[in-house]
Amino acid sequence: MFFLNSFLLGIGLAMDAFSVSLANGLTEPKMSRKKMCIVAGDYGFFQALMPMIGWSCVHAALEHFRTIEKWIPWIAMLLLFYIGGSMIIEGIGERQDSTEQKELGALVLLMQGIATSIDALSVGFTIASYGFWMALTCSFIIAVTTFCISLIGLYMGKRFGIRFSKYATVLGGSILMIIGVEILVKSLIHMG
Repeated sequence: MFFLNSFLLGIGLAMDAFSVSLANGLTEPKMSRKKMCIVAGDYGFFQALMPMIGWSCVHAALEHFRTIEKWIPWIAMLLLFYIGGSMIIEGIGERQDSTEQKELGALVLLMQGIATSIDALSVGFTIASYGFWMALTCSFIIAVTTFCISLIGLYMGKRFGIRFSKYATVLGGSILMIIGVEILVKSLIHMG
């Protein structure tokens, strides 16, 4: 179940990176394979870094405030609902013709990496009960999943354009919301 949840978290969190990858593939159709791996690696790196930052913050807080431990599943569910709901609303409201022609330089890539992974910071709450190595493994699975999905997005963007990007965002938001419910239900079962 741990590996499946980590993989599903990776899929849910990677949908922003997938959408951006579609746009990048469209705006730079002659992107080399090396650059595609760099772009996908950037997204994967930040998707792994953010949950570990969130996990570290929550873990430090838990050392001092054990009383908030019972609230973590509720906080995780609310955050995942907020992020997932925002993604769904964004995906439904996206305009398909809003593609800007930009060169994908290092600064743009850095900003995209951070922007597409900031929601992964909240995953630190969802994995707060994990030990360090489990949290690191979960983050690694998220990174690999994001890398693969981003490469798929880049290839699809180069071939088909970004007309599917809003559906990917809606799917990602839905997955995050389902995971939020699953975390809360599992926590309530363990408490009861």
